[in-house]
Amino acid sequence: MDLLWSPWRYRYVSQPPSGQCIFCLKAAEQNDPENYVLCRAPRNFILLNIYPYTNGHLMIAPYQHVATLAEADPATLEEMIRLARLAEASLRQVYRARGLNIGMNIGECAGAGVAGHIHMHVLPRWPGDVSFLTTVGETRVIPEDLATTYRRLLIAFREQARLDGEQLSFPTTL
Repeated sequence: MDLLWSPWRYRYVSQPPSGQCIFCLKAAEQNDPENYVLCRAPRNFILLNIYPYTNGHLMIAPYQHVATLAEADPATLEEMIRLARLAEASLRQVYRARGLNIGMNIGECAGAGVAGHIHMHVLPRWPGDVSFLTTVGETRVIPEDLATTYRRLLIAFREQARLDGEQLSFPTTL
């Protein structure tokens, strides 16, 4: 088996569980650029996944700490879908995505890294992006750094929200 050096993941895999929910922490902090929070809606916010599977891998999370869809109020779920639509348009514009994976892993046995707080993953996809590296080498190549991804998507999200008539809050500085 070949090994791929990925020092950016070491902090994530080596730290003991803090007992604090990462989504609740990021929602409460007021440093959106540092936390890669792209925008805030009344019930949910969108942030980049700092351990992405692809460029543009983002997540939509409610402010409410709930572990299941049944615990979330209908207005929160409806807003999540509207934000996913906004994310789809922005990812197609910035990355020329030809498809998207949108989904949730609810519960630890379903693969949720943060099992106590529902969140939706949105990942852009392209023809042939499941290359030999992914299927044979179990390796992914992420060519763009997070700061660049953040800047590019922030511009697109602002414009798309304006076009869609969405009233969202965006970071004022980068």
